[in-house]
Amino acid sequence: MLMRSDTGRSIWVSLLALLTMLTGCATDGSYESRPVPGQRSTPIPRPAPPPAPLPKPETPRPQPPVYVPPVTPLPAPVPSPAIPSAPVLGERAGRELIDRLLPAYVSNRGAWVADIHAAFVTLPIRLLPENVCATIAIIEQESTFQSNPAVAGLSKIVWREIETRRERYGIPKLALDVALEKSSPDGRSYKARIDALRTENEVNILYQDMISELPLGKTLLSGYNPVRTGGPMQVSITFAEEHSRLKPYPYPRQGSLRDEVFTRRGGVYFGIANLLDYRSSYSKMLYRFADFNAGRYSSRNAAFQQAVSRLSGRPLTLDGDLLRYADGTVAPESSETLRAILVLRPRLDLDESAILRDLKLEKTLSFEQSTLYQRLYALADAQGERQPRELIPRIDLKSPKIVRRLTTEWFARRVEERYRNCLAKIRE
Repeated sequence: MLMRSDTGRSIWVSLLALLTMLTGCATDGSYESRPVPGQRSTPIPRPAPPPAPLPKPETPRPQPPVYVPPVTPLPAPVPSPAIPSAPVLGERAGRELIDRLLPAYVSNRGAWVADIHAAFVTLPIRLLPENVCATIAIIEQESTFQSNPAVAGLSKIVWREIETRRERYGIPKLALDVALEKSSPDGRSYKARIDALRTENEVNILYQDMISELPLGKTLLSGYNPVRTGGPMQVSITFAEEHSRLKPYPYPRQGSLRDEVFTRRGGVYFGIANLLDYRSSYSKMLYRFADFNAGRYSSRNAAFQQAVSRLSGRPLTLDGDLLRYADGTVAPESSETLRAILVLRPRLDLDESAILRDLKLEKTLSFEQSTLYQRLYALADAQGERQPRELIPRIDLKSPKIVRRLTTEWFARRVEERYRNCLAKIRE
């Protein structure tokens, strides 16, 4: 039994040794033989796999051309001089800054300081030297710090206007003369009041009385009041009415909103709002001064018109008005600017409705982000040098009060000179 067991065990050991040798001779996937002692190992080259067949190239299908407008990125917005980042001044420091920058000749300084300061705080606008000096420059130019400035020859202007309207409506002169001899609410005849007119506020009150009291008043004036600006900053009454719908007038009224414009408090409030209470990408305060005279964003829009003119080859009036309006809505007849842009439709890849949609943004900052604005400037800049994005509008000023040729550019540069003189006080 033991001999059989040992013999069986030896047989199994021999079988296991044989299996081990066979396993050791098997390849391990590296295609190399195991080295034999004393012999150099020669690697057996691995057979290269057959190359995969190359895919048959597809014939590209013709694709229709896709228009990609050459839009260049907008430059980084230039911080407006009117609203830079700066700490807010306290009431005492703010009042001291205003008082320091007011011209030396200003009387009743405390009242001016109080009303200017109240407007900045209420709107609100940062009380910075640049903003205060811009306000002071406008007040100096428009009224030399008189809340109700006198206008030379105002009586003659009003008589001329009344006579023009009398003829237009076919009112007999004798009938008008009799009506104007009538006693007015302040005890004087209307004729006497017209002869004594000195300020626009007096004209404003006179017309209101004539429209409501005279039998011929409504026919003669048809609700028309020729006084469209007023107060120490000569702000537009239409602007005051529009602004008050967005931001309610903060002071108790002593009459109508029109009446408030003629006060120092109301005139300064609406004047500062018109000058500073909107965002812009202007590089200089000069263009805000032009906008104050011509309307918000007129300087930007005038530059846009210039780019349109150069691309279309059509001469345009660079007045900053891109569309025509009637009673606050776009007029049916197209503006010359719109007609010139429509010539560029194929190059802009915009239809008429898209162009009109973007042009309706002309009174907002967002117009600069519109497709029309960016594509048009991309085309204009591609012709050579980069076109300006701001330009003083070319406008001749018209008013019965103006007796010589004046322009928006004259106004803006005159105010700019006063502005710089004011800033010079900071360095003194």
